[in-house]
Amino acid sequence: MTLRTAIAVTGVAAALLTAPVLVADVRADDVTRDKNEIRQDRRELRGDRREIRQDRRELRNDTKEIRGDRREIRSDRRELAADRKAGDKEAVKDDLKDLRGDRKELKGDVKERRADARDLRQDRRDRRQDRRDLRGDVRDLKNDRADQATK
Repeated sequence: MTLRTAIAVTGVAAALLTAPVLVADVRADDVTRDKNEIRQDRRELRGDRREIRQDRRELRNDTKEIRGDRREIRSDRRELAADRKAGDKEAVKDDLKDLRGDRKELKGDVKERRADARDLRQDRRDRRQDRRDLRGDVRDLKNDRADQATK
């Protein structure tokens, strides 16, 4: 055996001896990375739940405002009809102004409620995706631990 061949064989043998150690280190890094990803996914899920609760609260408040606006509009219409019947032009003018303002307010509240409903749907989608991510990370962690135990 020549010197060159002996060096090559020694290098290959050294590589074969250190390979399991490197694989074990890589797997330990995989487990640590999986644990960190799981923690992050759980944090994101908590945040998603918080956002969903907030969106629901906003929807309830918007719905209450819309109901109040509709009550005001009904009241304004009754007042307008009564003032028209009485023939009070100044009161009719004021009632029409109130009615326009209440309709504008209702339109804004309905628009806001739609946006809040859209936010709620998006937050639910995000939560579903975060759940999927968490399940995948837990599966990866189990697989990495099983691989680590067999080596």
